[in-house]
Amino acid sequence: MNKIDINVSAVYKTVDADGLKALVPEAIKALDTVDTATGAGNDFLGWVNLPAATPASLIEDIEATAARLRETCEYVVCIGIGGSYLGAKAVIEALSDSFVAYRPSNGHPKVVFAGQNIGEDYMFELMDLLADKKFGIIVISKSGTTTEPAIAFRLLKEQLERKEGKEKASQLIVAITDAKKGALRQLATEEGYKTFVIDDNVGGRFSVLSPVGLLPIAVAGYDIKALMSGAREMEKITAQPDENNPALVYALTRNALYRAGKKIEILANYCPKLHYFGEWWKQLYGESEGKDGKGIFPTSVDFTTDLHSMGQWIQEGERTVFETVLTLQQQDHEVLVPTDNANLDGLNFLAGKRIDQVNKMAELGTRIAHVDGGVPNIVVSIPALREQYIGQLIYFFEKACGISGYLLGVNPFNQPGVEAYKKNMFALLEKPGYEKETAAMKARLADQG
Repeated sequence: MNKIDINVSAVYKTVDADGLKALVPEAIKALDTVDTATGAGNDFLGWVNLPAATPASLIEDIEATAARLRETCEYVVCIGIGGSYLGAKAVIEALSDSFVAYRPSNGHPKVVFAGQNIGEDYMFELMDLLADKKFGIIVISKSGTTTEPAIAFRLLKEQLERKEGKEKASQLIVAITDAKKGALRQLATEEGYKTFVIDDNVGGRFSVLSPVGLLPIAVAGYDIKALMSGAREMEKITAQPDENNPALVYALTRNALYRAGKKIEILANYCPKLHYFGEWWKQLYGESEGKDGKGIFPTSVDFTTDLHSMGQWIQEGERTVFETVLTLQQQDHEVLVPTDNANLDGLNFLAGKRIDQVNKMAELGTRIAHVDGGVPNIVVSIPALREQYIGQLIYFFEKACGISGYLLGVNPFNQPGVEAYKKNMFALLEKPGYEKETAAMKARLADQG
């Protein structure tokens, strides 16, 4: 197995094979809408050909910049929110030693994240950690004015300049931003920061295969050439207008389930390293499809851990749910269950078996139980946690998202709803220019007592 694969046979109790086949022409039309950029939001389709279109010179520039940061820094802070951090974090977590934070340096700086929240203690503790450390900054923002990363960058930039001096600090800051406009672009130009461009036609949640994700991943020591190679492989595969296209199959299957009353999709994994992949996937699908009063609600679980917290609900709760299971074919290490002479735990029947074998049987048993309990399962198989296959998986989900959004009948590439909270927050904080909204908010709160 040299590529990810999909199996939808465990949905047939809800939607039979003929029902899925009937959706194929509609899905092919949606695929064509993505590939020809003829649908709503077509000005944000730069990600479709991004793997193939990315020049080798850009990859080399990213690798060289990463090497410079690795040579200089113990820590590199990646500042961004939403798609500006989730993709990089998902890939780094998937490829890293689970306990890398507790191990001595392996020659690469530890990549940590900021600007993805407004947690005061989080920020204090990060700054305290960095007080006696050599650190650099990757700041990611098209505008440079998004509240969460802008606050973090203001604080960390000040700390770095105070520690290293303004001139040296400018060599330790990399900005990934708009090509020409915005506050961060202006600052980067004035201060002489190394910069990479976020293309106008690549939205945040589709940006992990751009410098937004590639630079932090490279800093962490992973092979971005292999990552992009895997993405290019999947770009070719998912261009096929037929049932051999796994992205098309996934998109039409989840839409068929949605039309059959399955309104919630759970992305389940049996590998702890894939936790943040679930977080990235939730943004990708939630922000793309949750609009116009429509959309499958995306959530995620880490099995078998969450079987002991959410398993009961999934097994016997409201039957509006289906699962997409990420199954990992190959582990990197082998650990055998030992024999215990006393056998007080009754586990000697497992002695000599690999832990992964136990996990695989737990996975199979759970899938059977959930399907029997009325929860259809889609299975996505990953050969191993390698850059190549992670690249495939990322592009697979991106392409399927575009197809699925058009099948749903929405614009998959806008996010008008995310501005509503910002308007209220700025009004409450009395931001200049929001005087009218501030007055209205104060009156509303006063009326509420």
